[in-house]
Amino acid sequence: MRQIDLQEYCRSEPYPLSVVERDALKRALPSLTIEPAVTTEGEYCMTPASTVGAVEIGELSVLIRPKIGIPRMLSLACYAMDAYRFRQDRMFDFKEELALPDTLALALAASARRAFAQGLLRGYRTEEEALCTVRGRIRFDEQIRNRFGAALPIEVRYDEFTDDILANRLVKAAVARLGGMRLRSQEGLRGLRWVAGIVGKVSYVEFPPSAVPEVHFDRLNEHYRDVLALSRLILRNSAFEATRGEVRTSGFLMDMNALFQEFVTQALREATGVSDRVLCSDTSMPHRVWFDQTQRAPLKPDLSWWEGGACTFVGDAKYKNVTGEHVPNADLYQLLAYATALDLPGGLLVYAKGGADTAAYHVRQSDKRLYIATLDLSGTLGEILKRVGTLADRVKALREEALSLRSAA
Repeated sequence: MRQIDLQEYCRSEPYPLSVVERDALKRALPSLTIEPAVTTEGEYCMTPASTVGAVEIGELSVLIRPKIGIPRMLSLACYAMDAYRFRQDRMFDFKEELALPDTLALALAASARRAFAQGLLRGYRTEEEALCTVRGRIRFDEQIRNRFGAALPIEVRYDEFTDDILANRLVKAAVARLGGMRLRSQEGLRGLRWVAGIVGKVSYVEFPPSAVPEVHFDRLNEHYRDVLALSRLILRNSAFEATRGEVRTSGFLMDMNALFQEFVTQALREATGVSDRVLCSDTSMPHRVWFDQTQRAPLKPDLSWWEGGACTFVGDAKYKNVTGEHVPNADLYQLLAYATALDLPGGLLVYAKGGADTAAYHVRQSDKRLYIATLDLSGTLGEILKRVGTLADRVKALREEALSLRSAA
């Protein structure tokens, strides 16, 4: 298999690609810039954007490594999913720098061994079927509708105590998804085979990436938190599909823009001690926000703080590749629109460090102030979370300013 190694936001050296590989790669990675090499026909230079991971197209394997490194990226992703509270910094700390699918395979096998140490988790699952004996409750409506007065079989509903439950099905689906990729780590392959054997009798369910269910934790299943976070992460970001002809595309891809937004949102909730009903993401706001009075231009800020039906803070998280002191005008206009529509004195733009420098903008002919902050993603997860604490202080200060202005009005 041919392998191409790319780096996030870095232009590559020329690589040979067939027309089929080029077109399939472009379909799988629309954000990837593919340009013909100047000197050699049939070779291309590639520049990834913020989407990182691994894509396999036939006999071609393309790896896109994140700037912050795979272990830290996965730690941030799992933290954003409300997992790995105590083992974040060593969960993905392997001796050598592995490709993303191999890192996931090793981590999934290790977390499964801990989760399965006392056997597979069991629980009650509701079953509905036709039996020759009564079990549970008789479904009288279905009995009359389907059996037309016949005594047997009997339509019943009952709860079965089994290991064939959602939690184990998620693990099995994640193992199957990773197993469909060509792993280079023999230890990772052995680990996946072991997990597959443990969940062998569990039903296989194919979960679409956009519809991976959540699992609610309690004292009975808390020991499954790590393995389920990894399983859901794998299922949400991987997909397999047949492309044109005989070329098959598979991949595990993560959008660093979305990851940065999710991590900042979750970390700020932890730092400020509020729930997702108070500090909301763009998908969980209690009310729709409109830019215009005719309600034709909706707004969806990444971060908003809601109290009593009113917004007291607004902000946006930006991972984009911005260098130097220049902040894109479009980002400032966007934040100004949020602050204006929500009647706030200002807002906060949070960039990953290297994206922009800390600054403040006082808008002319207005009392709005737009603040720029950066979050350094280097170091351990604990160190990153300490820096989030400084961001949380800024968020609380802006909220207090909005509350004081409204109380004085």
